[in-house]
Amino acid sequence: QVQLVESGGGLVQAGGSLRLSCAASGPIFKFQSTGWYRQAPGKQRELVATFSGSMTVYTDSVKGRCTISRDNTKNTVYLQMNSLKPEDTAVYYCRATYPWSPNTSWGQGTQVTVSS
Repeated sequence: QVQLVESGGGLVQAGGSLRLSCAASGPIFKFQSTGWYRQAPGKQRELVATFSGSMTVYTDSVKGRCTISRDNTKNTVYLQMNSLKPEDTAVYYCRATYPWSPNTSWGQGTQVTVSS
């Protein structure tokens, strides 16, 4: 099973920036998708941004503020978040899908807190 380890979360003021990292134990260039999700208290987990094949997908609320990128040599996916808002406060999870069992892995999550 692919292991995913997130880092880079923390407490930041509104308008600030953070860069999240997701280090994978396997070759991300072979993954079908690699992305970031978030879950705020009392809410369902939602997609933030993801690579899916040749496509990059962002949820509307982060378009123009967040950029997903990857370094295949380091097997790491990043999420650069700028102009952070209090509503971005959540636990951010990395997720990968791949063509071998068990097909999907999640990281343990990293907390992002944006103060107003």
